[in-house]
Amino acid sequence: MTRQIRLNGFIGFSPVHLSPGLWAHPRSHGADYNSLDYWVELAQILERGKFDALFVADGIGIHDVYGGSADATIRAGAQFPKLDPLMLVSALAFETSQLGFGITASTTHEVPAVLARRFSTLDHFTKGRIGWNIVTGYSDSGARAVGREAVLAHDDRYDRADEFLEIAYKLWEGSWEDGAVVRDRASGTFADPEKVHRVRHQGAHFDLDTIHLTEPSPQRTPFLFQAGASPRGRAFAARHAEAVFVGGPTKASVAPGVADIRARAAALGRDPRDIAVFTLATAIAAPTRAEAEAKLEDYRRYTDPDGVLALFSGWTGVDFSRFDLDAPLTKGERRENAVQSVIDSFTSADPERVWTLREVITHNGIGGRGPLFVGTPADIADEMEAWVNEADVDGFNLSYAFVPETFADFVTLVVPELQRRGIYKHDYAPGTLRAKLTGTDAVKPTHPAAGRRDPTKIGAAA
Repeated sequence: MTRQIRLNGFIGFSPVHLSPGLWAHPRSHGADYNSLDYWVELAQILERGKFDALFVADGIGIHDVYGGSADATIRAGAQFPKLDPLMLVSALAFETSQLGFGITASTTHEVPAVLARRFSTLDHFTKGRIGWNIVTGYSDSGARAVGREAVLAHDDRYDRADEFLEIAYKLWEGSWEDGAVVRDRASGTFADPEKVHRVRHQGAHFDLDTIHLTEPSPQRTPFLFQAGASPRGRAFAARHAEAVFVGGPTKASVAPGVADIRARAAALGRDPRDIAVFTLATAIAAPTRAEAEAKLEDYRRYTDPDGVLALFSGWTGVDFSRFDLDAPLTKGERRENAVQSVIDSFTSADPERVWTLREVITHNGIGGRGPLFVGTPADIADEMEAWVNEADVDGFNLSYAFVPETFADFVTLVVPELQRRGIYKHDYAPGTLRAKLTGTDAVKPTHPAAGRRDPTKIGAAA
């Protein structure tokens, strides 16, 4: 059977996500990011293109490492201002019928019972189309926003995340049995108390005693995305994720991490193919190569270099305002408590390529650190197939220069070419987001959440 490519639209709830400066392009709608019309138009474009999900990145910090302040970030509108993406979902679900929604939330800055209720609520309202992009947070800025002096140590964040997920699984899967909700008007019984169970948990990070406030939703556990690429992050992904988001500028920088995640999943008794791997990419499409190149040249005239470096500094924890733009990047600039894979993807992950900071600005200025596919629909389809075959990814989190043009062009030009080649769906599979991606509404039996359906297993400590 021909391997089918998966696609998500990757965006932030800001004027600019990964293309600093491009909000100012005359055809960009980025300045309208705080309008529901902007988001409805985007969601409907993605659904017309049969994208699996609108994947919304988020975080509660501001990029304030570059130059020791947030000035470059604020000036460029680079992931700032930033609205709450969970607030988007109900409206977009009402305006679509098939598109999934992958929403980012942090296990470091949230508490399990509260976040679990939010996702259960959205799973009801979307009829099972909600997914959670699990992140742990990486910035001191975000930590200070919730009253901490600094972000938790890297591996400690994942230890907390493991315990957070254990509690969430107990709430989603075990607190309510199947058949607990009876809605019996004659007896006046809405739910059977014998089938609704209290979750008790005492652990290193959390102590709670509660009943999940939301009745079982179509998926129970939302579809689980995860984006950690460090060794500890990959171990977490191998245990919990149903889809993993990776990123790097070349196939050589991405492939080893993909192989490692699949091997770790197999070692835990999961089918490695039960984890769909999405890599970051941006596609600039046009009917001819010359038109596509001209479009890219036009876009680059709006790139804000300081905005690009503000993002790069924020992700890595390194203040690149102090660096020579033409000096090679080295692994020595890596910070253990930041997003470790960002520096690695431009240094050690691909030993055949040496990057300078000036080259990083050019590369990351349109769509971020993933590959940039520029050309005809056939050119872009060729590149996507090569990534699937050589890096063993299952699909792409597609970034953009600006909304709506990048996504509209892709849907109009590239999607028909992918369909013609037989490597992309012509229509959605029925059911929930998980059913569309895996064939079943419930988590697979080998997933740790499945073990929490037994009410006798939800009162013990993690």
